[in-house]
Amino acid sequence: MKPNPIVWFELYVQDMTRARKFYEAVFQHKLEPLAAPEGEASGMEMLSFPMEMNAPGAGGMLVRMEGVAPGGGGTLVYFGCENCAVEQSRVEAAGGQVRKPKFSIGQYGFCALVVDTEGNCIGLHSMQ
Repeated sequence: MKPNPIVWFELYVQDMTRARKFYEAVFQHKLEPLAAPEGEASGMEMLSFPMEMNAPGAGGMLVRMEGVAPGGGGTLVYFGCENCAVEQSRVEAAGGQVRKPKFSIGQYGFCALVVDTEGNCIGLHSMQ
């Protein structure tokens, strides 16, 4: 396995409009629509986070798809931030919840855990 093996992520949502407002408010970036892959059922909706295909890190998107529900589970996606306290400060105003405020992880920086409007727990990570 190569170092940094994660190359893509998907966060499932029930209400795309509500989820879009949350993520755009917290991260201050516009999400862009992506067309569903050929052969996929109609009604699948996808919004992409900003990404560069040849840069380090994983790209990903919000997905609304019949039969796949959002919610907390065994997987946690961390979003990189300059200072995760900044994004954390926007969470509640955007309709989410702060599960664990910014905390130190020693030499690896800082994290915060938040819950989006769809019930997905996500992590925020920064070195400061």
